[in-house]
Amino acid sequence: MQDTTSLTIQNISKTFDTVRAVQDVSFEARPGQILGLLGPNGAGKTTTIRMIMGIMQPDTGTIGFSFATSDPVSIRERVGYLPEERGLYGDAKIHDLLVYFAELKGVDRNDAKRRASAWIDRMDLSDWATKKVEKLSKGMQQKVQFIAAILHQPDLVILDEPFSGLDPVHQDVIKAFIAELRDDGMTVLLSSHQMNRVEELCDRIFLIHRGQRVLYGNLAEIKESFGDHVVHMRFDGDGSVLSTLPGVCEFTHSEGCADFVLSQEHAPDAFVRQLPADMTIRALHIDRPPLHDIFVKTIEGRIDETA
Repeated sequence: MQDTTSLTIQNISKTFDTVRAVQDVSFEARPGQILGLLGPNGAGKTTTIRMIMGIMQPDTGTIGFSFATSDPVSIRERVGYLPEERGLYGDAKIHDLLVYFAELKGVDRNDAKRRASAWIDRMDLSDWATKKVEKLSKGMQQKVQFIAAILHQPDLVILDEPFSGLDPVHQDVIKAFIAELRDDGMTVLLSSHQMNRVEELCDRIFLIHRGQRVLYGNLAEIKESFGDHVVHMRFDGDGSVLSTLPGVCEFTHSEGCADFVLSQEHAPDAFVRQLPADMTIRALHIDRPPLHDIFVKTIEGRIDETA
């Protein structure tokens, strides 16, 4: 993995009338990594992305790319973007449209045709290559827009809600392609409300709320910093005794099943050693809190601070 930084955001701010949409935000994105850009609706994610894309300029602060000059054309040709709002021409044919978008990014026409055909095949869209976009389902259109974002092989790709409109099977397909982009050394900026997908893919996360950074860093380290463990058990025996064990809190119990939190001062190994000898364990899962819980806890904490 490379140690360089491909995107550097330094102290950017943006105000619309009296609304401070983004306030003194800084972060970095690196080649061969996926950075999750997270936040509740209205937090400033879209404004931040639009400033990175040059759609609007920050009032203060700087945005730098290691792979392109400040020339807008240079940046456009080396950055890919899948917007949350769909941007396909309904009366255009899929293959022709993808070739057109690639040419706009500086790709030779013959090369663009080859790449488009290859990606259409990989996305299982070959039977639709000569069909108009308007004939496609929402999920198929999403797959076409994903191809358009990466067909020119950018250094940085920004994916805003890439799983929108996709069923679980095709979400897995897109997930695998995003991981492949990372493994090939591309810098990926991923914005999504699907915390499970973010957790599965992202190396680092940036959480923004009310225009300000509230959480930033390595995902594994962030989960570690939240301390507690989340426990799920299935068993034969009297489960009520579990609630009396040291460190167990937020305990819920139904027949043969229990969910609870093990406080951070109690190690999972020590907990397991204290389980009753007459209890038969059918399944035991102990892990750090899921990203969804960390997200909710952090945002709710910020809301309480300003209440």
